[in-house]
Amino acid sequence: MLIDTAGHLTLARYIPSPNCDERPDRSDIRLLVIHAISLPPEEFGGDSVIELFTNQLDPQAHPYYQGLQDLKVSSHFFIRRDGEIIQFVPCTLRAWHAGISSWQGRSHCNDFSIGVELEGSDNQPFEPVQYTRLVKLTRAIQAAYPVDNIVGHADIAPHRKTDPGPYFDWQSYYQALEPGNLG
Repeated sequence: MLIDTAGHLTLARYIPSPNCDERPDRSDIRLLVIHAISLPPEEFGGDSVIELFTNQLDPQAHPYYQGLQDLKVSSHFFIRRDGEIIQFVPCTLRAWHAGISSWQGRSHCNDFSIGVELEGSDNQPFEPVQYTRLVKLTRAIQAAYPVDNIVGHADIAPHRKTDPGPYFDWQSYYQALEPGNLG
């Protein structure tokens, strides 16, 4: 897996999202933010996350969606339960994934981060293949950009967010990223 100079991941399905804009400084990509999402909540599969990230979610399709109808959001990447990686925004652009956020005294984390959504929730473990793909994606991101911190959405927006949640296995993920591990 590689990220090209335009910020596209090889081997990822690309579905462009309008929920992005120019970064203030394209060379300042220092943070990887891991999220979790399922739509409707606790349901996996289907195209609802894709529809949300591309502003095509039908607010009448599920009662939960009515609260999302004016939301303009997208991560750079989405890793489905089966390991498929979908890219919505090139890494060179600012995806609207973090919202009101702060890390190490810097606000507006979207300016200097890449967002990866895992299909999941706070209430269920993630699939082993998701970790495998996340490790490979993380390595590709680190090879292309000077990312020096990896955090969860809850770390940068602790009063608003809880994802990726208590079932995300940070220890195994970090161990898989260590030099020498093939992950």
